[in-house]
Amino acid sequence: MHLEYYKKVSTIIYVLLYKMNEEINKWFKEIELLRNLAVKVELLEEIKWGKLCYTYNNKNVVIIQPFRDYCSLGFFNGAMLSDKQHLLVKAGKHTQLGRQMRFKNYNEIIKLTAIIHLYLKEAIEIEKFGRKINIKNEKTEIHIEELEEMFKLDSIFKKSFEALTAGRQRGYLIYFSAAKQSETRKKRINKYSSQIKCGKGLNDCTCGLSKRMPNCDGSHKFIKIKVS
Repeated sequence: MHLEYYKKVSTIIYVLLYKMNEEINKWFKEIELLRNLAVKVELLEEIKWGKLCYTYNNKNVVIIQPFRDYCSLGFFNGAMLSDKQHLLVKAGKHTQLGRQMRFKNYNEIIKLTAIIHLYLKEAIEIEKFGRKINIKNEKTEIHIEELEEMFKLDSIFKKSFEALTAGRQRGYLIYFSAAKQSETRKKRINKYSSQIKCGKGLNDCTCGLSKRMPNCDGSHKFIKIKVS
């Protein structure tokens, strides 16, 4: 009873908070259909990063994400799925575990309903049995001129960045370098300078409310919500 109530409340919150979001409006039918598939398996529905996210034993399994050109069902550990139908794609060139199943219309989801169900069940099994795969930890050689300039201007920032774990450094380097304009790269570096000095990674929790420490789970977004 509690689980069903939670799922209903979660969806209501999602609709109320984000009904004006153009991307969600555009893919609302597809999102609803994917949601109906997700809630039929052993997953708990939550709102994370402003999206419908589904967890098993507090571990992220899948997330529904609307984009401009497609709507996706993102599997956090998609690289571990067998993917016999070859439906999964990497979200970006630097993505390691995550995989997306992308849809351009409602009918595509309808045709793949049974297959999506199997993928969801397999994703749950991965979390149930704690399956792991070895990720090749290569040193990320990304040169960012604006970051080098910041190192020269702020020695504390430089030491703090170098003290971060390799994974946290990699996350920042990928994020900073993804900006095409120099000015944007500078803004990104300045925005996260305090976080770096605190020893935090790009996706680390800074509000203290996350249920998945040290990672951010989007809980901070609800701090600003006011009930009228």
